[in-house]
Amino acid sequence: MSSTVSTPVGAAPAAQASLYLRLVLVMLFWGGSFIAGRDLALHMPHFIAATARYLVAAALLIGYLWRREGLPRPRGRQWAEIAVLGASGVFAYNAFFFGALERLPAGRAALIIATVPALTAVSSWLIFRLRFAWWQWLGVAVSFAGVAIVVSHGDLATLGSGAIGAGELLMFGCALSWLVYTLMGRAMLRRPGALSPLATTAYASAFGLLMLAAVAAFELPLLDWARVGWIELSAIVYMGLFGTALAFVWFYEGVKEIGAARATVFGNLVPVFGVALAVIVLGEPLLASMVVGGAVTLTGVSLTNLERGRR
Repeated sequence: MSSTVSTPVGAAPAAQASLYLRLVLVMLFWGGSFIAGRDLALHMPHFIAATARYLVAAALLIGYLWRREGLPRPRGRQWAEIAVLGASGVFAYNAFFFGALERLPAGRAALIIATVPALTAVSSWLIFRLRFAWWQWLGVAVSFAGVAIVVSHGDLATLGSGAIGAGELLMFGCALSWLVYTLMGRAMLRRPGALSPLATTAYASAFGLLMLAAVAAFELPLLDWARVGWIELSAIVYMGLFGTALAFVWFYEGVKEIGAARATVFGNLVPVFGVALAVIVLGEPLLASMVVGGAVTLTGVSLTNLERGRR
């Protein structure tokens, strides 16, 4: 006598709802990283803060990798590529990130980083020769127009007369660092015999941690422990655990289940959460230029990510 196991009615929709909830939480974690990063940038030397963040993140990612896949060994040129990923997506990104947040409100910084999808699209067209539809090019232009509104506080005429300061330039450097990390990672993961996304990110985090720690050693005399309280320690744990390790694992689970294109669209929520949390937690003002510029930027990002079959 045989029996069959049937799938409970509603199980699939429930699983999909759980997946979508995790992706939304990932964007909330990333948006919250601007809030935590703002506090750390104002109370700790930047490379020490970044080192502490990735000490938590790298330990968790390496531990999770060991549990899931063992510790696969990179081969040949993969070592050099992982080093580049660590230098761009971890070392340079965090150097620009904390430098910018020392000078910029968290909400404003979160809106500027929204240029990453548009920059990635243009770079993919230049490097990988991807074909874009006219509405995708329109989306790129609209994205940059939205950021221009945010940076200029709604007065575009000031863009050439001091509206772009050191903080804005550092945040654009942050975006470019992530662009290099994204493009290098994409090329690396598509080769035969490539490491998994989890292994690649775990090893890149470890390499980046070593680079950050080397510079942080020179900042130790500048560290004032009297300015480091439970809020700063909580911010470090939050950024390492939620904003880096857990966010990565959940995001790539989403990519595996629904594809990169659909999972990436959730990224539109990062600046929304970043601005909302900056207003609620830090008490930053919500300017009309941020609302208008943010809406324009997100519209452009949505157009850029709109595929031909889903127009």
